[in-house]
Order: sequence, then C-alpha cells, then structure tokens
Amino acid sequence: MKTNLLEVAMGAVVLMVCAFFLIFAYSTSQWQPATGYEVLAKFDRIDGLLRGGDVRMSGVKVGTIKDIHLDPETYLAVVHLSVAPHVKLPKDSAAEIVSDGLLGGKYLSLVPGGDEDFIPIGGEIMHTQAAVSLESLIGQFIFSSQEKKEDKPIEKVNSVQ
Repeated sequence: MKTNLLEVAMGAVVLMVCAFFLIFAYSTSQWQPATGYEVLAKFDRIDGLLRGGDVRMSGVKVGTIKDIHLDPETYLAVVHLSVAPHVKLPKDSAAEIVSDGLLGGKYLSLVPGGDEDFIPIGGEIMHTQAAVSLESLIGQFIFSSQEKKEDKPIEKVNSVQ
C-alpha cells in the first residue's frame, strides 16, 4: 500500500509541474486572437512569411497574418492580414516583406501613405514589395566581382634594367 501512495504522489507532482509549464508558456507567449479588420495584399514571392506572423508598422505590431494562398489565375501569393481596428490604412499604403535581423524570420511591414481615403474592410493593399532573397544577393555580388576581374585589362609593367 505504501508504494501505491508514493506512486500517486509522484504522479501528482509530475502533473503539477506540467501544468505550471503550460501556464508559464501561455502567459509569456503574447498570443492573442486576431482582432480588427481584414485586408489583403498580393506579392510575387513571400519567402519565409508564415501564417500567424507579425504585421508591423514602424516596428510596432499592429496585426497578424491570417492566411496565405496562391491565386490560380495570376500565380501571385495572396496574403490575408488582420489589422488592429485603431489603425486606419490610407489607400496608397504599401506592404513589404522584411527580415527580422540577419538570421531572423520574416514579417510584413506596412508603410502608410498620405491619401485622405482609407482602405475599406476586405480591401487590397495595391503597392507591395516582395521578399528579397539573401542567396540571390550573395550570388549577384560574387558573379559581379568575378566579371570585374575578367574585364580588367592586364597592364604590362616595364622593368628598369
């Protein structure tokens, strides 16, 4: 009987520790349900952008990426995002995909425009800038530096005797 009581007590301790970690993870995750109005943006490429990712304006989180899918007619990536209700986007606002540091993930950055009219609920952000591929930039740098070396004429050096 003593061993059964010990096993039950150890099981209860394990369950309490598990519950503590779940509560701790939930409270520090800053997870909130997406509230606000929905708009969409179409991009050529969205490398690294994920559903549930941040939508930021001036570095401040103002929304969440709700859905990503491919438009079968235009073959553009369509991103549905939820923007906080207190943030009104002018019609000439822009959306761009930005890296969060050198090795960080990607997020969608909103750049407000100056138009007096606002994008309606369910409207579209017309000005978009696709994600910049770090690999293609490095490749362009390497190949452009090799082309410069090949184009450089060889200078003949006269030696003094």
